[in-house]
Amino acid sequence: MSLPVHLQSRYLPLGDQRTGRLYGQDVLSVSQFCRDDLEYIFGVAEAMRTMVAHIGTVDLLKGKILANLFYEPSTRTSSSFAAAMERLGGSVIQINEVRYSSVAKGESLPDTIRTLESYADVIVLRHPETGSAAIAAQHGRKPIINAGDGIGEHPTQALLDLFTIREELGTIDGLTVTMLGDLRYGRTVHSLARLLSLYNVRLNYVAPEILRMPAELLEQLNAKGVHQAEYDTLDPVMAETDVLYVTRVQKERFADISAYDAVKGAYVITPETMARFPSRMALMHPLPRVGEIAPEVDSDPRAAYFRQMEFGLYVRMALLAMVLGKA
Repeated sequence: MSLPVHLQSRYLPLGDQRTGRLYGQDVLSVSQFCRDDLEYIFGVAEAMRTMVAHIGTVDLLKGKILANLFYEPSTRTSSSFAAAMERLGGSVIQINEVRYSSVAKGESLPDTIRTLESYADVIVLRHPETGSAAIAAQHGRKPIINAGDGIGEHPTQALLDLFTIREELGTIDGLTVTMLGDLRYGRTVHSLARLLSLYNVRLNYVAPEILRMPAELLEQLNAKGVHQAEYDTLDPVMAETDVLYVTRVQKERFADISAYDAVKGAYVITPETMARFPSRMALMHPLPRVGEIAPEVDSDPRAAYFRQMEFGLYVRMALLAMVLGKA
């Protein structure tokens, strides 16, 4: 996705900034990060983790206000950003039911952004249309953080996913990551694959034919020399997988419900499935799950998805502190 010329200065690699990493910037796509940026973000996240463990809250963002603007239902991302802001001493304007707001009266996204930035210092946006975060940034003066735009990207989820891999396995280079499930509509896997392309990794994609990873993304990663392979079953990749990233089949993305019904139960991770994976690996899922991972798997020490949610708090605390110049 290319940005308008007048936005490009807000979308430069972090190292090009003169006022501190990420200060005053939008977080729209993982494409704006390099490895050095990620290490810096993860270092701040580690500091946030230590702070929460020892103190709980600080007044780092006291007096700052976050507007959480969600056009789609959300539990984890919305709550995570709200908790992150409050842990840092800030306040939150929570807008989860957009249909009850001025949007229901026909207000445009640019007008909604201009209104909310009159009250808030940073806006977190989830919207069903791909590219909506870039549109919001084009019309806004305050930092916009993309919390998911349609089937496009989910950059903060990808950051917390990468942080989780690092925490669980101690490294990212040299790993084989297998992505399973809805790879066509899953914005989390789109963003994570792009971030992983900054490292020396092997990527396996396991999905039904109608839910394959988009060809455009495959071509982007091929151009960067990333080793990628596609399968319709887990069997060939189980022994080599270091990270299994499972996604749900998203019913809300299907126009034809019969097509959804045909693939919704294609892959289910059970204790018997896990027995075939290496003893040292990480099982991840952005949640919510709707049957892709059996509850009996939760007690497996390799099941990292709830730790993944916790790590998301620290990463989002880091991002908020950084965009507001307090990291």
